[in-house]
Amino acid sequence: MSATPRGARSFDAVDLIRKKREGSELTKEELQWLIGAYTTGAVPDEQVAAWLMAAFLRGLSGREVKSLTSAIVASGEVMDLSRLSRPTVDKHSTGGVGDKVSLALVPLVASFGAAVPQLSGRGLGHTGGTLDKMEAIPGWRSELSAGEVLAQLDSVGCVVCAAGAWLAPADRKLYALRDVTATVESTGLIAASIMSKKIAEGTSALVLDVKVGSGAFMTERARASELAQAMVELGRASGMKVAALLTSMDVPLGRAVGNALEVAEALEVLNGGGPPDLVEVTVALAEVMLELAGLEGDPREALAKGAALPTWEAMVRAQGGDPSAPLPVAPVVEHVLAQQDGYLSKLEARAVGVAAWRLGAGRSRKEDPVSASAGARCLVKPGDFVEKGQPLLELHVDDPTRLPRALEALQGAFDFVQEPAQLPQQPPLLLGRTG
Repeated sequence: MSATPRGARSFDAVDLIRKKREGSELTKEELQWLIGAYTTGAVPDEQVAAWLMAAFLRGLSGREVKSLTSAIVASGEVMDLSRLSRPTVDKHSTGGVGDKVSLALVPLVASFGAAVPQLSGRGLGHTGGTLDKMEAIPGWRSELSAGEVLAQLDSVGCVVCAAGAWLAPADRKLYALRDVTATVESTGLIAASIMSKKIAEGTSALVLDVKVGSGAFMTERARASELAQAMVELGRASGMKVAALLTSMDVPLGRAVGNALEVAEALEVLNGGGPPDLVEVTVALAEVMLELAGLEGDPREALAKGAALPTWEAMVRAQGGDPSAPLPVAPVVEHVLAQQDGYLSKLEARAVGVAAWRLGAGRSRKEDPVSASAGARCLVKPGDFVEKGQPLLELHVDDPTRLPRALEALQGAFDFVQEPAQLPQQPPLLLGRTG
């Protein structure tokens, strides 16, 4: 994409920075020019960084978010899924601790006849990434060409892979810049980033899982609702069927936090078991995905019968993985013990996520390696009675020198009460729906 397409008007980056700094709304043409020029390198990082900070502080109007999203989509190619015989539907989560829902959800929905093109990302900080989890499977590869993605959707019905360099390249540059300029936490910028990639992916329908709570990116329900509404509106404006569920993330989802540990737990779900909270969120999202795709079925019954397991195995094999191979196991397992008797009243998701990250399951920078086997298992959940000395968490680690900092992260992560009546009311897992 050229910085100034033939016949298009050229603008001055300083003028656009000043305009946004003063609180004015940029036009569609101005944003198209800015994003196009930045993608080609005609506008440097420092000028776009200044514009991002102005946008962060002044906010973006609904029109600006829509124009920004369109400009990011136009910076690359859009996948054409129209030749597929199956209806297309995808899911995106804003990220949380222990959120391995996609691993079971993608093959589950595909087993009902949908095509699910799950172009995923990697973890950063205390929230895990789907690609990191899947790469714990021996032989599995995340990098596929657009042709391979289409062929796998045709043959298997689902794919989990990295977004290619051709998809919304402007977002890749913008996200890296936002990460180092403290401009990530902007509802408009987040909505444009997420939805530009999903629109470029070419899916006809999308369900958004917007996490709310201490372990989520959005800790306040009002802001999460605002983000959900913005993304639903962007998707619908592009012709996509979209709905968003708000789900709770104050406590880790399921019991496993960490790459191989989460794959193993997702397999429990696909085999008809698994933690009830993980099953509940998976089923709720599957029901909405099937609704938007125009398909019928009972996801809960399908999971109980293990009906989606063959689709999972076919998907893993298609990407070079061995679904029967043992998953990596950490050589060191340490336990965090209860310091008193009582009912567990708090298990803070963010603290557990940070501990798993420090054990090696996550990264501080996108280029950092991760450990497939590192992580944590929650042996108790809020409401459970524990005795002094009873294990609360298992910490799995390759390098024992990482343990002290992980334990530091868990200071204050647990609270206890002496009577069941003193337990605080836990928020429901499903907090609401938009769209």
